[in-house]
Amino acid sequence: MITPMSRLETLKILQELYMYRSFGFTYYKKREIMPQKPNVSIPNSLDELKKNVHGCFLCALCKTRKNVVFGEGSLHAKIMFIGEGPGACEDTQGRPFVGNAGILLTKMIENVLKIKRSDVYIANIVKCRPPENRTPTPEEANMCRPYVFKQIEIISPEVIVALGGTSYRYLTGDESGITKVRGEILEYKTAKLIPTFHPSYLLRNESAKKDAYHDMLKVKALL
Repeated sequence: MITPMSRLETLKILQELYMYRSFGFTYYKKREIMPQKPNVSIPNSLDELKKNVHGCFLCALCKTRKNVVFGEGSLHAKIMFIGEGPGACEDTQGRPFVGNAGILLTKMIENVLKIKRSDVYIANIVKCRPPENRTPTPEEANMCRPYVFKQIEIISPEVIVALGGTSYRYLTGDESGITKVRGEILEYKTAKLIPTFHPSYLLRNESAKKDAYHDMLKVKALL
């Protein structure tokens, strides 16, 4: 039985591949991997998980980030908001949703749900900013997904709000567009999941704010 590679071995292989690429190689013969002892599982402590994420170099986003944006909020949050990835302000401050989209999200939480932002938990699918705020690649998102899945497991929210199509797709595996699924109340493990528009989309499309408002009312009703 082939066991998972350790994180250290993965990093060593990636380093070797980058070295060969710098020499001009475009093909690299498959390397035989000796079976390893089972790798240590992802920590069940949020603090330990945060340390792991801050030391993560498994995808190319580590090269361009200023700060890892792990996530923040209450460890006992009933609601968890999950976006796509950090933007420029988030990359600078190391906190999720602190730019214009974050200001709007805070208003949605406090004015519609009538709770403090600090009482919810906010995270993203990827923890490092994609250059020019582009959409994360499947490789980048898939490298980071175990982290956000563990955050969900530890926080154990009653309701998860997927902010935008990228968040919804990588949480559920469903390729449906956000306009098709937004506002639906879905079963997601032990929680309810509601997809809605990303706040940055709402800043560009004022007419969609009404739909997002009704989505937040559904979140409120679930509580």
